[in-house]
Amino acid sequence: MSTVAIQKQGPRESFSRWANKHRKWVFAAPSMIFVSLLIAFPVGWTLYLSLTDARGSVRAESDFIGLENYADVLTDFDRFWPAVARTVYFTGGALLLELTLGMIIALLLWRPFRGEKWVRVAILLPLVATPVAVGMMWRLILEPNIGFANQALAWFGIPAQPFLSGQDTALTTLMFIDVWQWTPMVVLILLAGLTSLSDEPDEAARMDGANAWQRFWFVTFPLIRVTFITAILLRGIDALKTFDILYATKGKGGGSFHEVETLNVYAYGLSFDYNKYGESSAVLIVFFMLIIGCIWLLTARRKKDNS
Repeated sequence: MSTVAIQKQGPRESFSRWANKHRKWVFAAPSMIFVSLLIAFPVGWTLYLSLTDARGSVRAESDFIGLENYADVLTDFDRFWPAVARTVYFTGGALLLELTLGMIIALLLWRPFRGEKWVRVAILLPLVATPVAVGMMWRLILEPNIGFANQALAWFGIPAQPFLSGQDTALTTLMFIDVWQWTPMVVLILLAGLTSLSDEPDEAARMDGANAWQRFWFVTFPLIRVTFITAILLRGIDALKTFDILYATKGKGGGSFHEVETLNVYAYGLSFDYNKYGESSAVLIVFFMLIIGCIWLLTARRKKDNS
């Protein structure tokens, strides 16, 4: 081969060697770029709207007002901060119950038993239905007058309870509905971590005289700590963003007294009920930063446990 041909092929061969060395990034780059643009555009547009007085229509003329929307939102103690409190209460309560129940069920399903497949299928059934359908189903079950739940309570002489209609009970009731539907997801994640463990550490602890609780707390749980944090990360972010089941059961504003109005419901109302797009965008940006902060904290903890 001539010297000229070698020189012409030099850059091509150099690129081939570089691409082969970084092939995992080369193949992943198109998807990463597409996903980045898919996220960057709506976040950027929302950030822009949050700095304007956009209202009525997103295409209507609007003026740049800087951080005024953020000042209005952060000083709104009638709707915004109560919505923050409800979001934290709903997310924290649902996550705590789902992790506790999920761990218990996963431990029960860890060892093989007769009819194991049928039990697993039954546990996963709530995940099949959409959240809106689940919300409407529970709305009928918990209906104060004809709902099955209050009829069942009447059999034991217990008066009818305002599960979803009560101002003080609606959010807690919806939290338990969320637990009913999404605990199976936590079970799947934790069960995957448990089935990947070896039997030797548990058997060694058993031979040393450790009881069931000691074997779980000092042997099993440390081994699946990373999986547990993954479950917190995935389910926690999902619970923070809950909207459909709240809106399906209580409608606009999270009820007549805003009893289930979380940040998602509040931002939705500002946009589609009052057409205050600038203020709604400010709420969404604050909410987005809250989610990013939670992700960062959990990811940092996960890396610490991996190291």
